[in-house]
Amino acid sequence: MLVGEYQHTLDPKGRLVLPAKFRDHFSDGCVITKGQERCVYVFPLEQWAEEEARVRELPRTNARGRAFARSFFASADSQIPDKQRRIAITGKLQQYANLDKDVTLIGMADRIEIWDTPTWEAASEEADNFYSDIEEALSEHGI
Repeated sequence: MLVGEYQHTLDPKGRLVLPAKFRDHFSDGCVITKGQERCVYVFPLEQWAEEEARVRELPRTNARGRAFARSFFASADSQIPDKQRRIAITGKLQQYANLDKDVTLIGMADRIEIWDTPTWEAASEEADNFYSDIEEALSEHGI
């Protein structure tokens, strides 16, 4: 399972060393693509197959579904980590997610999200506030 938060840096070529706890999940390869909220998703190959199938099932008659699929698949980049366990983030994905040098990787159970660190800090604070409020609401309803 991919969990946890890790601070890393992109090298000048846009490469990133995978955290040790994540490496086994990506030894056969990965697919890197755009994520929501301007982050980058990194899927292990097995999970990518499931995600690919889910996106392919979006109705072609729906303009929003087509636009989502285009963006998702057009930005996708299949890779195998190098001997130093690095993956390379394309220039377009770096631009999309505003990735510079300092990045934060978070494990999301089935994928990694790569965030520009200041953007992640703001998103994390917002998520923590939301999480706290939801926990309160759930406990009030006996859940």
